[in-house]
This record gives sequence, C-alpha cells and structure tokens, in this order.
Amino acid sequence: MLHQRLLALPRFVALGIYLDRTPPLFWLGLLAATLLPTWTWMGRRLLDGSDDPLGIVALAALLAVGWCWRASLRSTPRLGWLALALAGAVLSTAALGRCPPLVAALPGLLAMGAALAAFLPSRVASTPVLGLSVLSLPLLASLQFYAGYPLRLVTAEASRWLLAPFFIAERTGASLRVDGRLVIVDAPCSGVQMLWLGEFTACVVALWTGRRDASFLARLPAVSALVLAGNVVRNTVLVAFEAGGRPLPRGGHEAVGLLVLALVCAAIAWVMHAPREARDA
Repeated sequence: MLHQRLLALPRFVALGIYLDRTPPLFWLGLLAATLLPTWTWMGRRLLDGSDDPLGIVALAALLAVGWCWRASLRSTPRLGWLALALAGAVLSTAALGRCPPLVAALPGLLAMGAALAAFLPSRVASTPVLGLSVLSLPLLASLQFYAGYPLRLVTAEASRWLLAPFFIAERTGASLRVDGRLVIVDAPCSGVQMLWLGEFTACVVALWTGRRDASFLARLPAVSALVLAGNVVRNTVLVAFEAGGRPLPRGGHEAVGLLVLALVCAAIAWVMHAPREARDA
C-alpha cells in the first residue's frame, strides 16, 4: 500500500521519502567506503610498524559510540554537520597524491566524525566525537618528530627547577647534568604518548558522562596542564634516582611511568566527570 502511494507522488517527492527512510548506518557506511584509500594507507602504516597502534583504540571508541546510540540515531541528519562531512570527504579525496598522506587523511577522518555527529542525538556532544576522529589517525610518530623536541625542552627545564633545591642541576638542550651526572631526556620522555592517552580519556569520559560541547572545550586546557605536569613529575623522579646514584631496577622506569600515567588519566577523568544534576543543560 505504501509503495503504491509513493508511486502516485511526483518522482522527486517519492525519492525524497525513500532517502529519508534510508537507515543512518547506510549513509555512514557509504561515506566510509569513499575513504577506502585512507583506510588502506592507515592499515599499511600500522602494519609496517612506523607508528603506534593507538589509533585503533580511538577508531574502536568511535564505532562503540555509533553502536551504543544506534537506536536513537536521527532519521533526518543535521544538515550543517552533514555538509561538513561531505566537504571533508571531497577535500580528502582531492588531496590524495597532492599532499602528504597524513594531511590528506585528516579531513577524511574528520568527515567521518562530522557524519556521525550529524546523526547522533543533540544531547550527545559533537566535539569529543571529532576529537576521537583525529586521535584515530596514526599520528604519534609525526607528533614525536615535530613536537617531541620542544616538549623535551620544556620537560627538562621544568625538571631542572624541581631538582635545583636538592641537586646541582643545569640544562643543556634536552639533557640535564645533575651533580655531574649527564641524564638525557630522550624521546619517550617527551610525553607525546601521555598527551594522546590524556586526550583520549577526556573524549571518552565526556561522552560517557554527557558533557556538552562548551563544557568539554572549557576543560581541555586543564587536560593539557595535567599531562604536562604528570610528564614533568615522571621525568623528575626518574632523573632524581639516576642522579642520586640509586638507579631503579629493571622495569622500574616503566613502573613509574605507568603509575604517573594512571594518576594523570584518573585526574583527567575527574575533571571531565560531573554529577547528573551538575551537568550542563
């Protein structure tokens, strides 16, 4: 009966009704299919060991968001977000072969986040979804290359200030000389991985607790500050043990790093969490 009624309508009206009844997951899958070159490049980058596989965790979180809200997805998307998704997909496709793969992939992943935001209920914040989209990129190696050294400089200088009351400490580049012992603040001490995990925790907790966009964005500076402080504390503790002539046993560096990371992520979760009655309207 419905099909006969649709046939009686003008063709463009019937087409609009058919499109409106198309499941949101179909449109999301169609957009994902257009980004096949991006998925292929991401898979190669992860399999060849040139980057940490943490992006898979963010991508899985995005899929989990869509799955958890599958029964509440909009039948009619928000046009602004949908337009951004289409523009991002076109830009990503046009950038293939003309820009570095990571640059070309960024608008494509943002397009997937924008498309998901277009179909999610309005009570679900969009900015954490876009944040997970960015974090799903294999970008840790690139961040380490471009931002690792400046972060190591900041960490070394802050550690020098904290060590100065107890040791004779001076900084040369990204190295510290403490009581005559040279300690290098190497790449793992830059805090890039901790920054990724801190931002991931912020996005996931914000979505879990129902933070609104403005509230989430207002708390991001605190997230960055917690990551920086945690990385400085971790580096200072490790350097203090080395300078004091009491190097940690095998696995001690990793244990201290994991402990500080857990404390930082717990603090970020606390910053992003709020009781139901205190959440933003």
